[in-house]
Amino acid sequence: MAQPNDHGHSHHQSPGHHPTPAENPSQGNGASHPAVAIQRQPHHRQHQHRSGSARAFRWSVILNSGLSALQLAIGFGFGSLALIGDAVHNLGDVAGLLLGWGAERLSSRAPNERFTYGFGRSTQLASLANAVLILMASAVVLMEGIKRLGASTEVISTPVAWAAAAGIVVNLFSARLFGHDNSHDLNRRAAVIHLLGDAAVSGAVLVSAIVVGITHWYWLDAATGIAVGLAVAWSGWGLLRDAMQVALDAVPPGIEMAAVDQALRHLPGVLDVHHLHVWGMSTSQIALTAHVVRRPLEVDDMALLHQAKVRLAEIGIAHSTIQLEPPS
Repeated sequence: MAQPNDHGHSHHQSPGHHPTPAENPSQGNGASHPAVAIQRQPHHRQHQHRSGSARAFRWSVILNSGLSALQLAIGFGFGSLALIGDAVHNLGDVAGLLLGWGAERLSSRAPNERFTYGFGRSTQLASLANAVLILMASAVVLMEGIKRLGASTEVISTPVAWAAAAGIVVNLFSARLFGHDNSHDLNRRAAVIHLLGDAAVSGAVLVSAIVVGITHWYWLDAATGIAVGLAVAWSGWGLLRDAMQVALDAVPPGIEMAAVDQALRHLPGVLDVHHLHVWGMSTSQIALTAHVVRRPLEVDDMALLHQAKVRLAEIGIAHSTIQLEPPS
């Protein structure tokens, strides 16, 4: 008869088998089997970012808001479309950072009776909204750059150069606040990509301002503005593509389905694996469901579940639901 454990993983006990305290957490001293313990303590890569996230988001929003205001004032005051484009990109990042911050806080809320998976999807929605905002901002900058390309609008380069230099410093510092390992979290990776992209854009604006100040080629500022718009559009498109894949339950980057399938098939006593699904519960948490056919008397079911969870955790999957089945 199938007996589900406290995480919904069914296992079959052979007739006459009496589970030990280690196999049945409800008996003995209450100690959980390692298969249960590993489920309650997810893979460290999936949650290690939580402690410093609030500080990183908060300071990035404050610094980039002030930077955007400064760049807009100098851009309009001294006629630099390139600097205005950089400021628009920064404003898009501020909105994106606010969305990402709110989504990450929401994703940490406990599941309830209505939202049984919790609110992890909010980080995915934030990444999607962020990508749309970036594409809209890039379109505005491109249109204005094309309009001004043929016009000879004077640009006072010195204050523009200082504002661009400030943009490099602020964005690099803000990106550093998020740490170096963000590949496992699309929401945080989006924030870091935007900040690094802004630093690169500010660098281009700085070079443009210096060249304009020396040569008085004022058309170069409009051309730089167009280049900035294209760079922003490229980063926004990449983020939109990634966010759409996550929203459609695609296999998260870094997870090879063949490796997952083989990890389960190579467990002792396993005959077949089917109905294998891997998806992102949020931008940082990966889930798996699978049906595993095994020889019932060859290996203890709880030991098999424990080995499966260890193997999956090594791959980066800590939230797994495995249904054990007898051979046909």
